[in-house]
Amino acid sequence: MADIKPFRCVRPREDLASRVAALPYDVYNRAEAKVEVEREPLSFLAIDRAETSLPDEVDTYDPAVYAHAKELYQERLSDGTFVRDEDSAYYVYELVMDGRSQVGLVAVASIDDYVSGVIKKHENTREDKEIDRITHVDTLGAQTGPIFLAYRSDAAIDAVVSKARKGTPLYDFTATDGITHRVWKISDATDVEEIEAAFRRIKAIYIADGHHRAASAVKVGLKRREQASGGVLRMGDEETLKKNESTEVESDYFLSVLFPHEQLKILDYNRTVKDLNGLSVEGFFSKVRESFIVKAMNEPIYPDKKGCFGMYLDGKWYHLMAREELYKGRDAVGSLDVSILQDYLLGPILGIGDPRTDKRIDFIGGIRGLAELERRANEDMRVSFSMYPTSITELFDVADAGLLMPPKSTWFEPKLRSGLFIHEI
Repeated sequence: MADIKPFRCVRPREDLASRVAALPYDVYNRAEAKVEVEREPLSFLAIDRAETSLPDEVDTYDPAVYAHAKELYQERLSDGTFVRDEDSAYYVYELVMDGRSQVGLVAVASIDDYVSGVIKKHENTREDKEIDRITHVDTLGAQTGPIFLAYRSDAAIDAVVSKARKGTPLYDFTATDGITHRVWKISDATDVEEIEAAFRRIKAIYIADGHHRAASAVKVGLKRREQASGGVLRMGDEETLKKNESTEVESDYFLSVLFPHEQLKILDYNRTVKDLNGLSVEGFFSKVRESFIVKAMNEPIYPDKKGCFGMYLDGKWYHLMAREELYKGRDAVGSLDVSILQDYLLGPILGIGDPRTDKRIDFIGGIRGLAELERRANEDMRVSFSMYPTSITELFDVADAGLLMPPKSTWFEPKLRSGLFIHEI
């Protein structure tokens, strides 16, 4: 049921791949992005964040920024930094972090599968963040940041991927952050057909990370379909949106890296809060004990199972265990640990009503470690919480139920690099 296809890739010349490959555009603020591009002028960040080479007074979203991005992209095509493959292919993409390997398949996914729900999401998107990437993709005529997708493992796909990895990689380098990247190409007609057929048997694909990039790519595709048809297309109108197979174009698909579920590791996404909401320490603990079993500890707490939380307050760590009755009768979202903490502690005790907008709470990716939770609580915040990571199964369950996760529920590492694979539309 899933339409996952090979594509003609634009990619960096082999000897330049390590210099071109860049972390996603949205992990940097403007100043940080500028420093990175100054450090490595060939970094794809120069195209993803083209304002880095324009005067500081030029607004990040000025039309001149997107025009400059296109100019830079065309320059790198002309000077041979990027090459266009002549044939359609899949690519195997391996990332190794701290000795752990994660292997995915680079391909393009159907915008119709996104609209119809074959490709499932678990987060809402914000229009202002979409507009930036819509303009970037539409101006460049290319998708540059792959969407991180997941699927339930399939033996047929695994076999073709394993076969490809026995060959010589196109790229094999270790980035400055210590992450190793390897890429192989799959262009044999039999192997390509085997992968396509296997995905046609898969009923659901899940967005793990990159909801805004996915929504933006889909909207560009729909916009171009509307322009070509002269009609009016609307999200959710599947019959109107359905493409004509005889006039299929590249914008009907978006760049993706698809990983089998057992390859993925979700890290914790931790919380820190500014104050105790007017409560004394004694009063705070009294309320917390109504829903959690609290035990003082002599060491930092990295939760080792669902329902377990670490709490750092006034220089001390505490082990919190949610009482079993808190999980009874709750749906796929309500039973997430991030929901339990929000519904029984952050909300009713600390007064964090909407974690999306409340300025008293901040979120810290697990990659930063527990020391960062201590530092924040000791400096500009008051109390920090370490979380047990959301599982990939929980993510699938939420998406299958058509529900949405609370904000900052998952943190994926390692991050996919931009610039290694480009899909022109």
